[in-house]
Amino acid sequence: MNDTICAIATSQGVGAIAIIRVSGDEAIEIVNKIFKGKDLTKVSSHTINYGHIIDENKKTVDEVLVSVMKAPKSFTAEDTVEINTHGGIAPTNKVLELLLENGCRLAEPGEYTKRAFLNGRIDLLEAEAIMDMIDSKTEVQRKMAINQISGKVSDLINQLRDDMVQIISNINVNIDYPEYDDVEVMTNELLIPKVTNLKERIQKILKESNNGKIIKEGIKTSIIGRPNVGKSSLLNALLEEEKAIVTDIAGTTRDIVEGQIKVNGIVLNMIDTAGIRETKDKIEAIGVEKSLKIMEESDLILFMLNNNEEITPDIEELLEKLDNRKYILIINKNDLESKLDKSKLEKFANIIINISVLNNEGIEELKNKIVELFNINELETKDPTYLSNSRSISILKRCLTSIEDIEQGLKENRPIDMIELDIKNIWEELGHINGTTYEEELLDEMFSRFCLGK
Repeated sequence: MNDTICAIATSQGVGAIAIIRVSGDEAIEIVNKIFKGKDLTKVSSHTINYGHIIDENKKTVDEVLVSVMKAPKSFTAEDTVEINTHGGIAPTNKVLELLLENGCRLAEPGEYTKRAFLNGRIDLLEAEAIMDMIDSKTEVQRKMAINQISGKVSDLINQLRDDMVQIISNINVNIDYPEYDDVEVMTNELLIPKVTNLKERIQKILKESNNGKIIKEGIKTSIIGRPNVGKSSLLNALLEEEKAIVTDIAGTTRDIVEGQIKVNGIVLNMIDTAGIRETKDKIEAIGVEKSLKIMEESDLILFMLNNNEEITPDIEELLEKLDNRKYILIINKNDLESKLDKSKLEKFANIIINISVLNNEGIEELKNKIVELFNINELETKDPTYLSNSRSISILKRCLTSIEDIEQGLKENRPIDMIELDIKNIWEELGHINGTTYEEELLDEMFSRFCLGK
């Protein structure tokens, strides 16, 4: 944290402009050594200065614009300089080389954002959201990331912690100063509704975090069914490209084929699986086993049946296992004579769609049902203020379990001083979400996933 770091902040390659970012106590001084133009140590903060970068022999390397941002009003809350060069590989690397020769250290991945966190410029949730913003592929993902960067999600956690502090303080006053008559006595009966309120707010955040996960990661969608029911054809129709090989030979798909589509701003991660059937072919059997595993891990299952075939006992058995899952039963080849006993299907699924992939019939209806099943229209229009990363959600789930235990303990008249300790533990645990409390190993692991220069 005491040294000065530098890195190329833009994608390397040929382009109009490249940016080299420098941050640290000596950032302005180091850049000034290789800059021909105004004395950067004397210019005002947040100014852009025209000049040239020169090498050790005073020869011009490139014509540049240099932005100077003095601490603490910069992204890292340190003195920061950004050098805008022409976007060629050679000039960009030459400027970086000169900075390293004059006292800078090459930044580690995510080190700028890590410094912003450690310097109190942003909290951990906001830091994670910066990477979400960079990775965002849809407008809904962008909205969710900007809400987290702006601190709206942090406010949810901070409000919980503030209310817990109030409860802890009241309990401590009761224990340490029982003679104070003007302080509310924290009995178990008074604490139960306060703790229940905290529990319900955590439950609400967790429930809505499922929406955050869908927006950020998409909906893992598997296409399941017997061989030759049209799974690969459906994948191709949804992707609008020939992604999977399609033949009349049963068992053509032996491994998974993946692709992505966007439905109303939400990504569907589509997976075409091997047809499920008894087989003596070892390779196909591995594919069938993988299909069943993917089905278990999916957020949405598109279970396909052939209108021209009867339902087999093994398919009935699979359908029975889907009772508590989100799935759509798709009957393909509705242009052929029906051999399905459709009355049997009503006990298995609430959503049944008849399609003909060959004739491109029913595809839009299928998309509309997916939108309806996951309330995607609401996700697209609603202001998305959700927790969206697995780390935070996991911590909040542990907090929910703990607070449910506290609620039960209050009903069983557990001693009030024990309750106070339990609430304090949850308060500290919540601090790991926004980084009020943290472990150095966690920061190293988290910021190592960031791109270089951010």
